[in-house]
Amino acid sequence: MKNLLVPISAICACSLFIGCSQENLIFYPESLPPEYRFAFSQPFEELTVPVEAATLNALLFKTRNSKGVILYLHGNAGSLRSWGEVAVDFTSRGYDILIPDYRGFGKSSGKIANEKQLLDDGLALYRLLTKSWPEDRIIVYGRSIGTGIATFIARSGKPGMLILESPFLSLIDLASHHYPFLPRPIISMFLRYPLRSDRWIGEVACPVYLFHGAKDDIIPFDHSLRLEKLIRSPHRLIRIEGGGHNDLSDFGVFDREMDQILR
Repeated sequence: MKNLLVPISAICACSLFIGCSQENLIFYPESLPPEYRFAFSQPFEELTVPVEAATLNALLFKTRNSKGVILYLHGNAGSLRSWGEVAVDFTSRGYDILIPDYRGFGKSSGKIANEKQLLDDGLALYRLLTKSWPEDRIIVYGRSIGTGIATFIARSGKPGMLILESPFLSLIDLASHHYPFLPRPIISMFLRYPLRSDRWIGEVACPVYLFHGAKDDIIPFDHSLRLEKLIRSPHRLIRIEGGGHNDLSDFGVFDREMDQILR
């Protein structure tokens, strides 16, 4: 009996820790002072977007004769100080791009507290873009944890395209991969951010493109394989041989495929 109680106690202790500290395990924000001034090689406009009980800081980069606009949902760490550098990848291809910081990231106020809040904030940003652009000229782009938010937005609206870079099936599946000693029902019970892309992506009507590194050790490539099987709209999975989690843009195939998708 004692031998059985030890692993049970350990699982309970780990579950309690994850339940209480999961924001610290999922999100790694860089905070910036309100007076911080961004500096990039191309013109941009800094926006303050009001959401429920907070404001989101965002950067809007514009290009001449824009083909449309990209809503870019970044990864789980850093701030616009560094994420703003990705803008040139899209403005150089003829697209405007809006990049927001999540609550508690950069100069955005508030603190991420639950999944609904995160998704509602994403929808608020999307609705902001629909005031200036028709939906079919809006591309929703998610990277890493941003892919869950992006998939939910694309399922809720009617954007022209959904692009997912290093997506996951759900955070439940991803947590099960990184914490294999925890039973899946326990993870499902305690996780406040399930981000069920697996449940949403089948309802996305626009074309979907998935980019994933074959050697991604954070979100295994298998997640994209399993996610692809659930997509009902036109789609394509681009496997980046040798690619990891944060270096896909370093590969020529990534640029060539992106050129074709955004031509």
